[in-house]
Amino acid sequence: MIEASLYLAWGSAYLLGSVPFGLLVGRASGRDPRRHGSGNIGATNVARAAGVAAGLLTLALDAGKGAVAVWAVGRGWDEPIAAAGAAVAAVLGHVFPVFLRLRGGKGVATAAGAFLVLAPWAALAAGAVFLAVVGISRYVSLGSLCAAGALPLAAGWFAPGRGRVAAAALCALLVVLRHGDNLRRLAAGTESRLGNTRS
Repeated sequence: MIEASLYLAWGSAYLLGSVPFGLLVGRASGRDPRRHGSGNIGATNVARAAGVAAGLLTLALDAGKGAVAVWAVGRGWDEPIAAAGAAVAAVLGHVFPVFLRLRGGKGVATAAGAFLVLAPWAALAAGAVFLAVVGISRYVSLGSLCAAGALPLAAGWFAPGRGRVAAAALCALLVVLRHGDNLRRLAAGTESRLGNTRS
């Protein structure tokens, strides 16, 4: 039976995931990323709206909140489901942030940070897939989708355990669902490549 305090911890992980670092960094740079490019608050669009440094800072902060959520909950509870649930909660927070009326980012960086703590080898494997696909295609969205698809498989190989694999599958599903527009543009051949103006 799951303790009530663990639900509170997962709620805290969700709230941490909800912090819209991309919006905060963009505004600090004088550009609201929601008014530029794809309108997304993720690192790629922040970079295009406010510069590469702002994008990299957003990437680090979004990954960091996922990592901190998993690390903090994992420290408090020994059960594997605790940290796995925190990973899902943090990604849910980023994708559906309470502070932005549930209109958030796509969850890629937050999931990466969460799984670097929860299942580091699986995260690195998915990251390698991302880099390879982006390097070949120059489509960040395609790299993100392929990495999301690879994550549950890598978790099953490197970090077997129902909690971790289920969390990887749920986070991957969230990432794919949030890339619906990108999938349609990829299919139509209108998706922008890295270095262009839409993410």
